[in-house]
Amino acid sequence: MKTLLAFDTSAAHCTAAVICGARITAHRFEPMEKGQAERLIPMLEDLLAETGLAWGDLNALGVGTGPGNFTGVRIAVAAARGLALSLGIPAIGVTRLEALAYGLPRPLWVIEDARRGDVYAQRFDSIDSAAKLTQLNKLTLDAPATGNVLPNALPSLPIAEAIARIAITRNGKADLRPSPFYLRSTDAAPPSDPPPMILP
Repeated sequence: MKTLLAFDTSAAHCTAAVICGARITAHRFEPMEKGQAERLIPMLEDLLAETGLAWGDLNALGVGTGPGNFTGVRIAVAAARGLALSLGIPAIGVTRLEALAYGLPRPLWVIEDARRGDVYAQRFDSIDSAAKLTQLNKLTLDAPATGNVLPNALPSLPIAEAIARIAITRNGKADLRPSPFYLRSTDAAPPSDPPPMILP
């Protein structure tokens, strides 16, 4: 039976879940605007202790790759890649949009607030569309929807549980390192100073 630890910090939260086979054995969700970098690893250790597992018992990791908060996405992806390397197990990336769509009927729109008047949107069907950054009034909603924008959205599974359930089905099917999934460029400006000279 495969055991996988999944986690996500792509929004104002720190959340994780453990799945053994097809059963979620532990789940944790903590809302937080900041501090995910300091909280993530202790939370994962607490979750493993709660289930009687050690790091060496894991067969894989699942991680939310965004879209979402730029720094939050990088925190989770960097942690997943570092843990995977040290444990010798795969880390499997799952986008926030596909996690929110998990288990819901198709066709389906997933629409999440991207701030500044924009939304992240993706239509899931027999052939899923590409995720995009757009405005809500530019979408033709020809199917039910989920996400945090519409008042009558279909309810989704907790994000860490959905990531765990998707990732465990992909374990062994792909050997790709997860990377952040961004639909908007960062607000941070590159430094204007020239790089330092490296002396021989």
